[in-house]
Amino acid sequence: MPATARISQRIAAIAESATLAVDAKAKALKAAGRPVIGFGAGEPDFPTPDYIVEAAIAAARQPKFHRYSPASGLPELKQAIAEKTKRDSGYEVEPAQVLVTNGGKQAVYESFATLLDPGDEVLVPTPYWTTYPEAIRLAGGVPVEVFAGPEQGYLVTVDQLEAALTERTKILLFVSPSNPTGAVYSPEQVAEIGKWAASKDLWVVTDEIYEHLTYDGMPFTSIATAAPELGDKVVILNGVAKTYAMTGWRVGWMIGPKDVIKAATNMQSHATSNVANVSQMAALAAVSGPLTAVDEMKVAFDRRRKAMVTALNEIEGVECPTPKGAFYAYADVRGLLGKEIGGVRPATSAELASLILDKVEVAVVPGEAFGPSGYVRLSYALGDEDLATGVGRLQEFLGTAK
Repeated sequence: MPATARISQRIAAIAESATLAVDAKAKALKAAGRPVIGFGAGEPDFPTPDYIVEAAIAAARQPKFHRYSPASGLPELKQAIAEKTKRDSGYEVEPAQVLVTNGGKQAVYESFATLLDPGDEVLVPTPYWTTYPEAIRLAGGVPVEVFAGPEQGYLVTVDQLEAALTERTKILLFVSPSNPTGAVYSPEQVAEIGKWAASKDLWVVTDEIYEHLTYDGMPFTSIATAAPELGDKVVILNGVAKTYAMTGWRVGWMIGPKDVIKAATNMQSHATSNVANVSQMAALAAVSGPLTAVDEMKVAFDRRRKAMVTALNEIEGVECPTPKGAFYAYADVRGLLGKEIGGVRPATSAELASLILDKVEVAVVPGEAFGPSGYVRLSYALGDEDLATGVGRLQEFLGTAK
């Protein structure tokens, strides 16, 4: 018999999450006593608000939450998500159009798995979050990168999307505010892109998890409401992780037409069953409650955003547009590549990120994780003191480039 590979081709082709890998390496070095500053993971440094934690504790004491619950989510949470979507996006949905998932990533994968057949193409504005293309490929689809650089504020245009369109294109992925760049599309740009997608009869999968994190008066605009021409060919992805500092609770959701949600629910019923009930009750408290916590966090994020961008732009060879949303700075470091830094000449942003971690113990994520080389992503969702220390090390080290 011929030898067979131990790992299937489908799974072997998946790359590890680069952001989680960088974060894990930074945390391992920190645990070993090294003074590492981690700009890798997009994780607020704030605790989950007390009223949400108390809701979870109360739920844990109720025997009914010790049992299986509906695979699509607790009815009261689905109702609350529908009401929250109306409140925040102006988009009206029924609870039957909501599927509660184990974090936003499960919603991402289930959306593509439900909509894509082998060979179907997805337009992916680039730089992209590292998980999107892997989820698309795993679902049998083909990610088609549409790159927008810093000179256009990392915002793709309709002309670029049109140029990438083929007869195999089925979905446009739309993300605003963006991870990794922090770019936010204006209401006019969102409407234009949505109308274009509708004119091409495309589905739009839109990730709105950073909806409450915008700055400088830039509004969040949901493509579902900005382009009503899309009809029911919209799937909205969201969750509580970023808004309420609940990354570890693992509650996300997808919203879409009933047939798509029913199909995705069937899949989830075999994959994971229900999301943990205690986490769902915590999420219910979050989405039903005020936005006070995120408003407080935004004050800190805004302060850190300005400090980080100012410091990065003081480094010769680094250009960093000011992000208008999320909590990431996406710095163009092409001006440093090929120069001697610390006795080494990094040729790629991956090599530069490795060098920075080795020499000055600062963890950043290289652009290769999000598209082309030549960039690094830094999260400013960490304490002010750590941020100042980390960017100070970067200034000192990268300032020696020659």
